[in-house]
Amino acid sequence: MDLSTRHGSRKQPRPFGRGLFGPPTGHGSRLDEENVLDAYRRWAPVYDNTFGRLTTEGRRQAVEMINRGTGRVLELGVGTGLSLSMYAPSLEIVGIDISPDMLERARNKVAAEALEHVTGLHEMDAAALNFPDACFDTVVAMYVMTVVPDPVSVMREINRVCKPGGEVMLLNHFSEESGVRGWVERRLAPFASRLGWHPVFDVDRVMVCDDLKLTGRHTLKPFGLFTLLRFRKAAETAIAA
Repeated sequence: MDLSTRHGSRKQPRPFGRGLFGPPTGHGSRLDEENVLDAYRRWAPVYDNTFGRLTTEGRRQAVEMINRGTGRVLELGVGTGLSLSMYAPSLEIVGIDISPDMLERARNKVAAEALEHVTGLHEMDAAALNFPDACFDTVVAMYVMTVVPDPVSVMREINRVCKPGGEVMLLNHFSEESGVRGWVERRLAPFASRLGWHPVFDVDRVMVCDDLKLTGRHTLKPFGLFTLLRFRKAAETAIAA
């Protein structure tokens, strides 16, 4: 198992933009990059008992669906490893995250719980995955898409590394155009953006890969705030540029 090193022989790129609960950042600034990592560093010790509690039920429901499949699973934004013990031992699990502090906690969980089905935890940018084409049967991103700076690039990378006929699952908050919830989301947007979370995030922002066909849409607990989108990649396709 490779649980303690960056994937590949070169240092992996780290994303710019807004980190989860972190300050806004700009391209090309080392200081801004460090601010994002500092935000993750501060949240790593308390993440499981704060935001982690809110997301546990949704993670469980998503993983239950993944466990019905077979093969190799990539989890983007694995964080502190909250989902790792939920996966079936018959699956091979690989996780990535940009935060070394979050990953350290995930690796500790793998060691403490002897999770032998977790074969890799890598420090990596979700928009520039250092994996070969078509190498995962399932790719899942839970509570990730609203905090990455470039969702389109992330979706294209997900499509690239997913095998033809494989499944992509996105568990996320997607905003509504109308109704009370839509009104609240738009009023919260300026505040939430400061925290690195975007309550106004339309589902069209992830519908960017023709190879990925939407096969299911499930509203999950708690409170119906989060939605699980399931995609199937075309069985025979060329990787789009």
